[in-house]
Amino acid sequence: MLHNAKDSELRARAAKVVPGGMWGHQNAANMPEGYPQFFASAQGCRIRDVDGNEYIDFMCSWGPVLLGHHHPEVEAAAARQAALGDCQNGPGEAMVELAELLVDTIPHADWVQFQKNGTDATTMAVTFARAGTGRRKVLVAKGAYHGAVPWTSPSLSGVTAEDRAHIDHYVFNDVASLDAAVDRNRDDLAAILVSAFRHDVGFDQEMPTPDFARRARELCDATGAALIIDDVRAGFRLHLGGSWEGLGVRPDMAAWSKSIANGHPLAAITGNDRFRAPVTKTFSTGSFWTAAVPMAAAVATVTALKRDDGIGHMQAMGQRFRDGMAALAARHGTPIRQTGPVQMPLVLFDADADLAKANRFCSTALRAGAYFHPKHNMFLSTAHGPADIDAALAAADAGFAAVARM
Repeated sequence: MLHNAKDSELRARAAKVVPGGMWGHQNAANMPEGYPQFFASAQGCRIRDVDGNEYIDFMCSWGPVLLGHHHPEVEAAAARQAALGDCQNGPGEAMVELAELLVDTIPHADWVQFQKNGTDATTMAVTFARAGTGRRKVLVAKGAYHGAVPWTSPSLSGVTAEDRAHIDHYVFNDVASLDAAVDRNRDDLAAILVSAFRHDVGFDQEMPTPDFARRARELCDATGAALIIDDVRAGFRLHLGGSWEGLGVRPDMAAWSKSIANGHPLAAITGNDRFRAPVTKTFSTGSFWTAAVPMAAAVATVTALKRDDGIGHMQAMGQRFRDGMAALAARHGTPIRQTGPVQMPLVLFDADADLAKANRFCSTALRAGAYFHPKHNMFLSTAHGPADIDAALAAADAGFAAVARM
C-alpha cells in the first residue's frame, strides 16, 4: 500500500495558489488512481515521491532523462560550469563546444541554434522556414503534437482561427494525402513538418515508411519547401544522426530538446547551409537560451551516449521489456498491442476504449514499484539494466493479474 499523506497535503496547498493545482502533461489528476503529483529525488532509473515511495521510472521525466537521473559525468560537468557561471550576459565557451559536437555528430547539420524547450525549437524552425522561402503554409500531420502554443496546441482554448490560418494537414505515412496537401498549398508552401514517428497519445505508434519519408524529401526538393523533422521526443534515442538517418532521408532542419542535456533545460535546431542566412536575419532570442550549465551538461551527455553505445543498450533493454510484456500478457490471457521503437515503448490493451484495463494495470503496477503510463509512449534510459527490467516485469505481472480479474 502506498503512503501519500505528504502528496495530498501538497496538492491541497497547490490548489490554493496554482490554477487547478497543476497544469499540462505532468498533472497527476490525469493519471490512474494512486499516482503521485510531487517527487523528492531520483537516481539512475529510480524515482522517489515526497512520501518516500520508490518506483522504477519508465517515463524518464517524460523523455529528458537519457542516461539516467543524476548521471555522474553529466552532473560533474554541470557543477564545474555552475561554479564559473550559468546565465550571464552572453554564452559561455560551452556553447561553441556543444555546437561543434552536434555538427560533428549529426550528418545534416551545418549549424545549430539553441533554445530552451521543444516548443521553442519547433516554432523557430517553422519561422526560419518561412524566412528562407518567403512563403507561409506549413503542413503537419493530423493529430500530431509539436508544442504548447496556439499554432500547434492540442487545445483550442485561447486559440483563434488566425493562429492556424496557414497550417494544413496530411495523414502520417499516407503518401497520397501528403501529395494532396502539397498540391493545395504548392505556391505558398514553406515547410513540411513531420514527427520522427507517429506518437499521438492513445494511438498505436507508427514508424515512418521509407516511401513516405522519401516522398516528403522529394516534395520539398520539388517545391523549395523546408523538410523539418520534429525530433524533440525521439532525438538521440533512435539514431545518433537523427531519427530519419536510418531511412536515408535527411531534413533541412530538425528540432531537438528533451534528452540532449539529460534533464537540464535545453533545446536546439540543427540545419543545413541553405537556411544559414535566413537564421541570421531572423530575430530569435531568450534570456535563458544561452545558459552555460545545460550546454556543459549536453556536451557530457552526447559524449557519453556516443562512447558507450547508449542507443544500442536502450534497444536491448527495450526488447527485453517488450518480450517480457508479451509473455505476461499471453500467460494472463490479456491481449495487448506494443508498437513503436522498443526504447520508447507504448502498451495498449485490446478492447479498452475507456482505458479501464490500462488504468487498473498501471495502478496495480505502481503499488508494486513500477511507474508506467496507460496511453502515452514511455521512455527507457541507459540506466535501465536487466535487473531493473525484470523487476518492472514483476510489477507488470501483478498488473496483468489485476486486469485478468476484471
